[in-house]
Amino acid sequence: MKLCIFCSANWQIAPEFFEKAEELGRWAAASGHTIVFGGHDAGLMHAVSKACHDAGGRCIGVVPRKIEEMGRLSPYLDVHVPTEDLTDRKQLMMDMSDAFIVLPGGMGTLDELFTVVAAGTLDLHHKPVILYQMEDFWNTLIAMLDDLQGRGVTREEWRSYIQVATSLEEVEQLLSSAVCEDDDAV
Repeated sequence: MKLCIFCSANWQIAPEFFEKAEELGRWAAASGHTIVFGGHDAGLMHAVSKACHDAGGRCIGVVPRKIEEMGRLSPYLDVHVPTEDLTDRKQLMMDMSDAFIVLPGGMGTLDELFTVVAAGTLDLHHKPVILYQMEDFWNTLIAMLDDLQGRGVTREEWRSYIQVATSLEEVEQLLSSAVCEDDDAV
């Protein structure tokens, strides 16, 4: 599978997040999956791509021109897909990926998450979106989504579009379930 990883490009975050991002990258490589990511050379983007690359995996970086102009292109790209801006980047990442795994991140990560989920609500794709809940990072987002649902502003239960995993094993199970569902649909 091509696994799109949305995550932080910052270094000033908890070390546990880096450990789990590296674990995910190594697992993806060992499992024969390709990582699709934003192509930045910092933070969790760096950690997951380096771990995948060092373990013999393949990394596709979908990189807005601005990141290249800043000299922040990841050295762990097997495939470099340049884009004009963040909107193009999100669309290309959505088109080329089979599933989305959302690690801790900020505004950009939330933008990516909600772009993909909104597309799913319109049946523009039926790909799994997994919120990787590391060290309770996503608690406030989960509470907000529950609140939105309770207020009736979401069409369906948000968990029908976003699955939550608290471990790499749960990520694996959710991805395996998605593959099985696709096989059943054929």
